[in-house]
Amino acid sequence: MKRIIFLVIACALSNIVVKAQESLVKEENTDTTAVFNRVVHDFKTVSESGGLIECEFTLTNTGDNPLVITKVTTSCGCTASDWTKEPIGAGKQGFVKVSFDPKGRKGEFVKSLTVFTNGNPSSLRLKIKGNIE
Repeated sequence: MKRIIFLVIACALSNIVVKAQESLVKEENTDTTAVFNRVVHDFKTVSESGGLIECEFTLTNTGDNPLVITKVTTSCGCTASDWTKEPIGAGKQGFVKVSFDPKGRKGEFVKSLTVFTNGNPSSLRLKIKGNIE
């Protein structure tokens, strides 16, 4: 019983520390903003047997503080992403690259990526779309 109580208290304290750190990062970087060159990429028509397709979104830090992309999530397993891992200085550019496997997915598609940053807003949504023949 003592172990369970200890674990509950440890989890609660850990959660409080994480939330406090997130709050500090957000407060420090409210002057950090990511502006993407576009939010939708249209692949038009692609071949199912053509292999992976890729595109890259460029972002600019229009704020005064360094911008950090903390993670990027995708809407399905057929989509993968890569992004600038180091802090992006004020006025500098970074990227979010997405690859999509059209194999076995005929017809129209729309997939999304959510980009999480230390800026304001803290998350941005990007989309890729097209038609697979």
